[in-house]
Amino acid sequence: MRKISKHIQGVAVALLMGCCFAACSEDTLDRINVNKDNPQNVPENLLVADLLVATAFYNVGGDFNTYLSSYIEHEVGVHNQLSRAEHREGEPQASSTFNNVWVNLYAVLKNARIAIDKGTANENFVTRGMARVLAAYTSALLTDMFGDTPWSEASLVTPEGLPVYMNPAIDKQSVIYEGIMTQLDEAIADLGSTDFSPITKEDLVYGGDAAAWIKFAYGLKARYTMRLLYRSTNKTETLNDVISYANLSFQSFEEQAALSIYDANNLNPLFDFQWSRDALAASQSLSDKLIARNDPRIRRVFFDPDWVQMTGADDPNFYMAPNGTAEEAQYTYNTSAFVYSQIAPTLYLSYHEVLFLKAEALCRLNNSADAKPILQEAITAAFRNMELSVYSALKAPAVMYYGGLSETSAPLTASDAEAYFTASVEPLFDANPLQEVMIQKYLAFFGASGESTECYNDVRRLKALGEDFILLDNPKPFPLRCPYGNADTTTNPEVKEAYGNGEYVYTENVWWAGGNR
Repeated sequence: MRKISKHIQGVAVALLMGCCFAACSEDTLDRINVNKDNPQNVPENLLVADLLVATAFYNVGGDFNTYLSSYIEHEVGVHNQLSRAEHREGEPQASSTFNNVWVNLYAVLKNARIAIDKGTANENFVTRGMARVLAAYTSALLTDMFGDTPWSEASLVTPEGLPVYMNPAIDKQSVIYEGIMTQLDEAIADLGSTDFSPITKEDLVYGGDAAAWIKFAYGLKARYTMRLLYRSTNKTETLNDVISYANLSFQSFEEQAALSIYDANNLNPLFDFQWSRDALAASQSLSDKLIARNDPRIRRVFFDPDWVQMTGADDPNFYMAPNGTAEEAQYTYNTSAFVYSQIAPTLYLSYHEVLFLKAEALCRLNNSADAKPILQEAITAAFRNMELSVYSALKAPAVMYYGGLSETSAPLTASDAEAYFTASVEPLFDANPLQEVMIQKYLAFFGASGESTECYNDVRRLKALGEDFILLDNPKPFPLRCPYGNADTTTNPEVKEAYGNGEYVYTENVWWAGGNR
C-alpha cells in the first residue's frame, strides 16, 4: 500500500505541475478537486431514497433493534457486547453503545430537513411530504430512545452545508412530540398536493404513490398518539383518535410500509449482525410464552446449532438461552429463524401493528366485542409476516451456500392462525382482553423486521400505566432508555452534563413513560 500511495502521489504532482505550466484556469482546478462520489448538492428525490435506506437499515433495524431485542427478551445476548448487555455489564449505560445510531439519526434528520427545503424551493410538495414523514419518524426514534435530546437546533445547516449550532441545546420530549405531530399533519397536507417533478423509482417503498404515504402517516399518528396515553388528560378522546387514525391507515398486508430491497449483497440488518458476530441466541422467556399458549409458531421459529428446525418444545435438541444468566457461548443454544433471514424486509410500520393499536384502543374503551375480530386479523397478518421471514431464512443465499437450513415443518397458514385464535387466544382474550392484545402484539413483533425497537416502547409504556402484561425473566435491572452517544457526551456540554456516568438509564423514565426527561 505504501508503494502504491507514493506512486499515486507522484502522478498527482506531475498532473498538477502540468496544469500549472499549461496555465489552467481556476475552474479547471476546481473540477479536479471535486469528489464525484461525494456530491454536495443532491436533489430531494435522491435524498428520499437515501433517507429510506438509512432509516430502515441503521435506525430501525440496526443497533437499536439488536440490543433492544435482548432487553425485551425476543433474543438473548450470548457473546461479546451483547452478552455484556444481557448481563448489564457496562453496555446498557455506556455512551459508546448507541453512538453509531446516535450519529446516524442526526445525519438522517439533517438530510430530511434539507429535502424539505429543496421540496419547497422546487415546488415538489409530495416529495416534501415524504421527507416530512421521515423527519417525524426520525425525531420520534431520537426522543423515544434518548428522552430529552438536541432537536430544534440539531442538524440545521447553512446554505454552505456547515452546522448552524456546534453544540445544539437539549429540547424537552414534550416539545419534540408536538413537533412530530405537526410535521405529520403538514406531511399529510403536502401528500395531497402535487410535484413539479414527480418522484417515482426513488421512493423505494411506494414508488411515488402519495395516497399510500398518507396511510403511512396516519398509521404513525395512531402509533404516536397511543405512545402519549400516559400523559393524556382526556384518555377517551385520545383512544378515539387512535381508532380514527388507524381507520385512515393500512387496510391490507400489501399496504404496509416496508423496505424490501435486501438480497445477496444488500443484507437485512439483523442477519448482517448475526452472520458476522454470532452473538444472539433463542430466548427462553419468549419460548415459554409460546409454549403456554400452545402457539404453533414454536415449530417454525427456532433452529438448533446444526441449522435444523425445532419441531417444538419436545424436540430433544430444544435448548433455549436463559435470560440474564446465559453462558457466553456461541453455537450452543438454539437460535431464532430470524437471525438467518438475509432477505427479509424491514418494517417501518406494519399492517398488524395498526390493527393491534386499534384493538388496544377498543379494549381500553371497554369495547372488546369489536376488538376481538380485529385482534384475530392482526394475528393472521403477524403469522403471514413471520412466514415471510422464515422463508427468507430458508432461502438466504449466504446460508444456502453452506448447505442451508433444514426445514422440518410445513408453513403456517391463515387457517392455522384461525385455529390458534379459537383454541388458545380467544379464551384468554375473553378473560382479560387488553392483556391478551398486548401479549399477542409482543409475540407478533418478534422477528426479522426490526419491530423489537417498537416493542421496547410498548413495554415501557405499559410499565408507566402500571400494566405488567409482558413478564420479563432477566433478574438484572431493566434499561429504561438508551444513553446519549459519545460523539456528543465528549463535545456538547449540555449532553455531557445530562449523561453524567450513564447510570440514569436504569432509574429515569422518559417523559411519556412518567419521567421528567
